[in-house]
Amino acid sequence: MFIKENLELFLDRLVQERIAGCSMLVLHKDKEVFRHYCGYADLGLQKEVNADTIFRIYSMTKIVTVTAALQLYEKGLFCMNDPLESYMPEFSDMLVADRKADGTEYLRPAKNKILVKDLFCMTAGFTYNGYDDKESPVIRETCRMEQKLSEQYPGKTYSISRYASEMAKLPLANDPGTHWQYSLGHNVLAALVERISGIRFSDYVKENITEPLGMQDTFFRIPGNKKARLASIYDLDKEGKLVQNTGMDVGFLEGAVYESGGGGLLSTLDDYAKFANALCRGGTAENGTRILSSNTINLMRTNHLDETMLKDYDWERLAGYGYGLGVRTMIDLVKSGSNGNVGEFGWSGMAGTWVMMDPKEKLTVVYMQQLCSEKTSCYIHPRLRNLVYSAMEGEDER
Repeated sequence: MFIKENLELFLDRLVQERIAGCSMLVLHKDKEVFRHYCGYADLGLQKEVNADTIFRIYSMTKIVTVTAALQLYEKGLFCMNDPLESYMPEFSDMLVADRKADGTEYLRPAKNKILVKDLFCMTAGFTYNGYDDKESPVIRETCRMEQKLSEQYPGKTYSISRYASEMAKLPLANDPGTHWQYSLGHNVLAALVERISGIRFSDYVKENITEPLGMQDTFFRIPGNKKARLASIYDLDKEGKLVQNTGMDVGFLEGAVYESGGGGLLSTLDDYAKFANALCRGGTAENGTRILSSNTINLMRTNHLDETMLKDYDWERLAGYGYGLGVRTMIDLVKSGSNGNVGEFGWSGMAGTWVMMDPKEKLTVVYMQQLCSEKTSCYIHPRLRNLVYSAMEGEDER
């Protein structure tokens, strides 16, 4: 039995108080036990969220990218401890941005090579481009690199492989394998998939993941006949009111080539649930499609961070979690305050989308919204997790 009332009330209250609209789906033992839509995909047009609504899933793309790369791993085309330069020579002889005791910045040779597993685990020494940290030379250089690419290739008409090659010219924030840093490593991982497979990243994903799973509404570039289904995206103004963000769709422009392995996909509630439930079921979907082995998924959801790296991994809403291969993974229920299970895993997206998979419980949860607010996500995601587990009743259910 799945008791729905508290979860429905919570979602309805979110729409009244915090967000424009949302949708949520819960699968237990392959059976749909909860589905709820509320609010608007577009406030101005009064367009309601429904099963056809397409969402920007941003960093939930990372799990798809990791799955694509792990398929190549299962074919013996690379090992986790291989140096990245064996496949992408441009990542040889990397430099690290360091500081002297007097604060002077300088570059020195990296003490370790970037290993392939570092791309999965965000331990390569890369950083992200979106942080306003003027003290970080690596963030400054990453932003300059992206600005240069934008000027040379307007409308994101550069490939993910070109993007990765430009990243190889940047200094690292720290020595590979020593610290966890939220980063652009999954973009390089997507380029690695291209390099090893010999085909464009989006084509690989389509041929090996989305098409076999029947995911007809998941793509890097939205088709013209589906644009009306795309939800609007919102920010909060200084007064906490919802305002539509009109500058977030550059990557989805017609003619764009760039396919971000870290955050470029669009999808629907049901499409992403097909993918997530296949992972939850040990890599084989209910329709019989096998995308990964259960042993590989267990490797994906194993914590790969040591004690030093776990101190870096200090996001408020991820208390009690470790980090595996592109996913959070529950390692400490007490620290988390979770009423779930160790080994539950998933990730989230910049606009508040969220996925949770629990193989022990045979439980898959997908939640979609389009509001860019870290504070709101910190509030919503842990509560959704706790509400879902609280809704499960009966000895046959647990």
